[in-house]
Amino acid sequence: MPHEVHAVVAAKPGAPVELRTILVPDPGPGEVLVAVQACGVCHTDLHYRDGAINDEFPFLLGHEAAGVIEAVGPGVTDLAPGDFVVLAWRAPCGSCRSCRRGRPWYCFDSRNAAQPMTLADGTAVSPALGIGAFAEKTLVAAGQAVKVDPHARPEAAGLIGCGVMAGYGAAVHTGAVGSGDTVAVIGCGGVGNAAIAGASVAGARRIIAVDIDDRKLDGATRFGATHTVNSRGTDPVEAVRGLTGGHGADVVIDAVGRPETYTQGFFMRDLAGTLVQVGVPEPDMRIELPLIDLFSRGGALKSSWYGDCLPSRDFPVLIDRYLSGRLDLDGFVTETIALDEVESAFDKMRDGTVLRSVVIL
Repeated sequence: MPHEVHAVVAAKPGAPVELRTILVPDPGPGEVLVAVQACGVCHTDLHYRDGAINDEFPFLLGHEAAGVIEAVGPGVTDLAPGDFVVLAWRAPCGSCRSCRRGRPWYCFDSRNAAQPMTLADGTAVSPALGIGAFAEKTLVAAGQAVKVDPHARPEAAGLIGCGVMAGYGAAVHTGAVGSGDTVAVIGCGGVGNAAIAGASVAGARRIIAVDIDDRKLDGATRFGATHTVNSRGTDPVEAVRGLTGGHGADVVIDAVGRPETYTQGFFMRDLAGTLVQVGVPEPDMRIELPLIDLFSRGGALKSSWYGDCLPSRDFPVLIDRYLSGRLDLDGFVTETIALDEVESAFDKMRDGTVLRSVVIL
């Protein structure tokens, strides 16, 4: 029998979100019902609200979440009611060409729940990133629910489901930061600070935070930045070179995703260095670089998809690091809010005054 729950819905592009009643079905084969405890307000939710992802309105927003399994469908054997889980928007299928090649973190056929959630009138809602967790309960594929240590605070644990994993993985997995490396991170929001934290855990010798906001730069030191550069009044390329013996950084992570920052990151690298783009660009953005520099500078230019993570492998590890004090997830939580405050959280996000607002249910 469907469950009537309150949820945050984006009904049309650019319009303020609405608190609506939705119907969530009992789990079918391979699905689980999750009672959501906390869900972070991510930029991707704002992109969905504004119609920048696709036009499959109405959207059920929210995807950066933690909660407790309430029920499991037929065939689900590795989860049980009462399990504490973090939700992932990648659930490897195990059979696509990437999974068969042993690269499930690139899965091209990630699993979602088969049954739709609907408005009270029967209109299907499109769950953001296949999750839809600005809701008291949500339905996901079993592979999207990753069991973790229940001692973690839900408001901190849920952030691993998107922003923290994206930034941390950009450093550790995509950028392969190693002991003694020099790293520069452009953009010190939630994803950028997670990249800084990842680089610190990986043993980077020098971590340079680059931003145009001194408040964000001050915050970046909490997560492991050893040096800061305000690029509003300073050439960040020259500044990073000056902090790395004139050479540039071994790994540069662009957590902004604009042509200007990508170009800065390209020239901010040492010879044979790696540039990782994890910031999401707008569809109409273009980049132009001299082909001779692409050749002569060498190295690698990489895009990081969800931090190239494997949720079943990586989420429990990050939670363990959090509980042992090696990863400051609490530092990402600027405020906790109610379900009906998501629209105001979007305003704070635009103003750059929060790392993460987190809805508590």
